[in-house]
Amino acid sequence: MNKGQLIEEVAKQTATKKEAQDLVEGIVDTLKSSLAKGDDVAISGFGNFKVKQTKARTGRNPKTGETIQIPAKKKVSFKPAKDLKEAVQ
Repeated sequence: MNKGQLIEEVAKQTATKKEAQDLVEGIVDTLKSSLAKGDDVAISGFGNFKVKQTKARTGRNPKTGETIQIPAKKKVSFKPAKDLKEAVQ
């Protein structure tokens, strides 16, 4: 399911497609801004989004075999809630 399909499904439960689009985009924007600030986001029954810091490390270019330095960076991790795991099973 992509964003457009999600908006269509939400529109079936709301009055208009425009309201559904505003709702979905508002949720996505709120998630992005919260994670950008370094806050964790927990959605009951769905899961937890968390920002994690990775360490700098040494890697290898698979094409040339040359050793390269991979910088530290932040990444987003998601841990699904028990309800979501059970729904997928």
